[in-house]
Amino acid sequence: MPLNNLIQNATQTLVDHLEELTALDQAIGDGDHGLNMKRGAQAIQAKLEDLRAMPLNDALKTMGKTCVAMIGGSSGPVFGTLLMTLGKELPEQATADDLAVALRRSIEALTRLGKAEVGQKTLLDVLDPVQKVLAEGGPDLIARVRQCAFDSALATADMDATRGRSSFLGDRAKGHVDPGSRSMALIIGSVCDSLTTA
Repeated sequence: MPLNNLIQNATQTLVDHLEELTALDQAIGDGDHGLNMKRGAQAIQAKLEDLRAMPLNDALKTMGKTCVAMIGGSSGPVFGTLLMTLGKELPEQATADDLAVALRRSIEALTRLGKAEVGQKTLLDVLDPVQKVLAEGGPDLIARVRQCAFDSALATADMDATRGRSSFLGDRAKGHVDPGSRSMALIIGSVCDSLTTA
């Protein structure tokens, strides 16, 4: 599947889940995550023609810079850093092994950025297990990555929040899925679906 189609599908998934992401963030945050992700997604969609002509690395870096500029709150730097680090680390003809290595470097960059760690109810709790599945490789890899992303996002409901606005809620954050983790799972799920149907 052409890169611009994959980008269109992933960004549209975020737009389509605006209400769900907003509701998740209203429960444990300030309620603007859905709108922020929609704004960033549509800003990337507006650049699809330019992105179509770019190598993968440059496209990822451009999308990352767009996230930083257009997505409010902490999500802009977080998703921007993720994309820009992937753009820096991935070779042009990337394999699953290459993606696993690049994703590990991205997780390290996000850990430095937000002083967050796995297990603190953030999108790292989706990225880390997905990275491990990629590193393992094996049959049905795309399907296993997809399932891992959604299961891992759901599992954040049982975690204590120690980073971000939800950390102020203490036990009241329990039972609620982390909005950033859900957004990350939606993106990964859309990419996997696009690759499966390509």
